[in-house]
Amino acid sequence: MAKNVYIHIPFCKSKCKYCSFVSFSDVQFKNDFLEALKKEIKYYYKGEKLNTLYFGGGTPSLLSVEDFKELLGLFNIDKNTEITAELNPENLTFEYLENLHNTGINRLSIGAQTFSDEILKTIGRRHNSADTEKAVQQAKKAGFNNINLDFIYGLPNQTIKDFENDLLKAISMEIQHISLYGLKIDEGCYFFENMPDNLPDADMQADMYLKAIEILSEFEHYEISNFSLSGYYSKHNLNYWDNNNYYGFGVAAHGYINNVRYSNTDDLHNYIKNPLVHIQETSLSIEAQLEEEIFLGFRKMNGINIENINKKFNIDFNEKYSDIINKYSDKYILKTPTGYKLSIEGILISNEILSEFIN
Repeated sequence: MAKNVYIHIPFCKSKCKYCSFVSFSDVQFKNDFLEALKKEIKYYYKGEKLNTLYFGGGTPSLLSVEDFKELLGLFNIDKNTEITAELNPENLTFEYLENLHNTGINRLSIGAQTFSDEILKTIGRRHNSADTEKAVQQAKKAGFNNINLDFIYGLPNQTIKDFENDLLKAISMEIQHISLYGLKIDEGCYFFENMPDNLPDADMQADMYLKAIEILSEFEHYEISNFSLSGYYSKHNLNYWDNNNYYGFGVAAHGYINNVRYSNTDDLHNYIKNPLVHIQETSLSIEAQLEEEIFLGFRKMNGINIENINKKFNIDFNEKYSDIINKYSDKYILKTPTGYKLSIEGILISNEILSEFIN
C-alpha cells in the first residue's frame, strides 16, 4: 500500500544554470505528456486514500488549473490530504492562485532561491525578488496558509550577509516553511561546463548553514535542510525520510513500492510512447533496506529509533554498529531517548558519517 504520490511535471520555459534535473522546454508536448501521465496513473495507482500528493518539476505552474483538476480527479483524496504544488514566482496571478486553491491544492512550494536580483540573473532565473514577494502576498490572499520558500546558499558572489538578508526577508513575509539547499554543481547543468567565478567554498557554505540555524530559531529545524513553524512539517517529505512507500509518476519519476525502487525513463518522447514501462526496478535486499532506513532516518533532526529498527530488521543496532557509534559519539552522533541523531557538527560531515553505515 502506498498512500503518497509524487508527480514529475518535466517542463520549464528555460533551464536555470545550476539545474541538472530532468526538464524540457518543449512545452508544445505538454498535452501529449499529460495523456501519457493519466495512463500511467490509471494503470498503477490502486485507489488508496492518499496522505500526500506532490507536484514537482520542472515547473508545475506551467499547467493550467484545468490540468490540475483532471489529475486530482484520478486520486482518492480528501481535505486531510496534503497536496503540494511547486511554483515559480514569475507570472503568477491572483486568479490562477485562487483557482488553484479551489481545486483542493493546499500547500505551495515557491522557488525563491534568493532575493538578490543580481544573483538571480547570474543563475538564470526568470523572476526577480519583487515577483517572489508578490507571489507570496497573492497566495495568502487566495487562501493558502501553508507556504514554503526554497532557497539556495553558496551561489556565485553570494556573501553570508546576502544569505542572512534572504532569510530575514523570508521570516518577515510570515510563511510557514523554509527549505535550504547548498549549491551543488552536477554534470548536466550549464555551470558544470561553465564554472562561475566567486563561488563560496565549502567552509563558507558551512558557515552559511550555521547562520541559517541561528536566524531561523523560531522555526523547528526538523530535517537537515528543512525548517517549519509548529504543525507545518512537509508530510510528503517526511514520508521519504521515514522510508515508506510512495508512487512516482511522470518522466524521470522514482517510486518505492514493497521494497522495490523503480524509475521511469528520462526521455520525454519514450515516456509519451509508453508510460507504463519502468526502465529500472531494483528489489532491495534486507541489508539495503536497513542501510536506507538508517541513511534516511539520520536526515531527521530527531534521528533514528533503534527499537523500531531492531524489531523491523531483527538486529541489535548497538552491537552491529558499535564501532561507528563509538567513533563519532558525543561530538557528531548524540544519544536520544529512542536512539541516535546527528549533532549540528555531525550534519556538516554527514556524508562521511553515513557512508560508514553502508557496506
